[in-house]
Amino acid sequence: MWKRFGLTLLVLFLALGLIGCGGKGDGQAQGDSQGPSQIVVGLQAEPTTLDTNQMSDFNSTRAGMEMFEGLVRFKDESTEIEPCLAEKWDISKDGLTYTFYLRKNVKFHDGTPFNADAVKFTVDRQIDKNHPYHNTGEFAYADFTFGKVKEVKVVDPYTVTFVLKEPFAPFLANLAMHSATIVSPEAVKKYGKDFSKNPVGTGPYKFVKWEPGVEIILEKNPNYWGEKAKIDRLVFKPIVDDTTRVTELESGNVDFIVGVSPDDLSRLEANPDFKVIKQPGMHTWWTAMNTLKKPFNDVRVRQAVNYAINREAIVKDILKDTGVLANSPLPPVIWSHTDDVTKYEYNPEKAKQLLKEAGYPNGFEVTYWVPESGSGMQQPTTMATAIQADLAKVGIKVKIQTMEWGTYLDKVFSPPDKNDMLMHQMSWVGDNGDPDNFLYILYSSKQYPTDGFNDSYYKNPKLDELLDKARSEQDQNKRAAMYEEAQKIITADAPVVLVDHETQIVAMKKNIEGFKLHPTGVFRFRGVTIK
Repeated sequence: MWKRFGLTLLVLFLALGLIGCGGKGDGQAQGDSQGPSQIVVGLQAEPTTLDTNQMSDFNSTRAGMEMFEGLVRFKDESTEIEPCLAEKWDISKDGLTYTFYLRKNVKFHDGTPFNADAVKFTVDRQIDKNHPYHNTGEFAYADFTFGKVKEVKVVDPYTVTFVLKEPFAPFLANLAMHSATIVSPEAVKKYGKDFSKNPVGTGPYKFVKWEPGVEIILEKNPNYWGEKAKIDRLVFKPIVDDTTRVTELESGNVDFIVGVSPDDLSRLEANPDFKVIKQPGMHTWWTAMNTLKKPFNDVRVRQAVNYAINREAIVKDILKDTGVLANSPLPPVIWSHTDDVTKYEYNPEKAKQLLKEAGYPNGFEVTYWVPESGSGMQQPTTMATAIQADLAKVGIKVKIQTMEWGTYLDKVFSPPDKNDMLMHQMSWVGDNGDPDNFLYILYSSKQYPTDGFNDSYYKNPKLDELLDKARSEQDQNKRAAMYEEAQKIITADAPVVLVDHETQIVAMKKNIEGFKLHPTGVFRFRGVTIK
């Protein structure tokens, strides 16, 4: 996801200084007569929606996913699948039919029943343009998640069947993603497009209010079907500035933050009042080039830009090793990752030679789009300034243009005929641990925005054929070989400049216990307690 992107996806929050767990204010541990327990989370930016079917950025999923559930889910600290709203399932031998047997006596937060009709409604709403509630949102993940679905059949109130057009290896993993979580049909009918501001799911937390620019408040669901949350209230606050987020944590106004800058990390680690948790991430950060437009429609220009940027210096000096140098679009923690690809060492002279061969001996001018902040975007302006300086050395004059995160996403992920972008930043955090979730959704020509997240509008027929074949192949060893070849094709064509794979880092007050990072980057507070 951008974070969506990311993606992505794929955005983050902060707190009012009124209530903090164990800090300033009146927040108390559960059971204390003075008040309900609460955790205030400082996010990097404002969520763009609380409708999980529409989410395509990190801040939205981090604030919203505790309200929703899918038929299956990922286990803690893993992308292994386990039952959730479905107790069990069957898969036909030909891989075309998935039958799910649903939990009974589960209710949405509005009191309406969860059943097979709700599952069908959730999927059809996204993929059927004639569905009466299709116009209630923009479902950027719909084709990726459900594009192989031919039909959803309600067998009985607690049995639902997905019939696929062809075998689709990542399908079960996709059903654990945010885009496949089940929404309340009655709430969608009631709120229409405003469902994104009035979310109703089945999760351990339920929606209280969203005051844009200030906070989102959730409270625990007392009627939750599973193990109930231990913290009474979650508050998510958007705090765009990295330094301010850390200051708010240190002053006691928030309890938990993400997006810790490298300059602040060592100080927090040395402070006994806080905990810092790290984990290798399913993350890739890049600079995209619009391959449909001059000068980036020439592979030599794209390769020149790759050689001109000192990526090692960015990782070492700016990020201070809070990420690892990226050579492949696939993070090392994802199976089928390979380093046997075209590598672009820092070589300005080679960059100049390629520019000359492409007809740009004196370079060119280009505008570089950069978000003010964003989900998983690390240090966008600082990194952009370093890239600007490197490109100037080979004659490429870069003008940096910054914009607010939500506006930025709208402009970047627009159809190619409506996008005047030539170069911009983006990052992606994997949604399901499958290579398909990086290589297909980001590089298949079928995934041009708004059908997907191919933000460089890159197309290679050989790659498209390979990625399509890998999606239907059931043998993981064969799939791995296909994805290794795909990585070689992508890096040789250089539609993007790959910079790093970020390490997940969160910081929190020491009295917060039981929080575990998840590979997808989504927060899970249901098992968390306050000491």
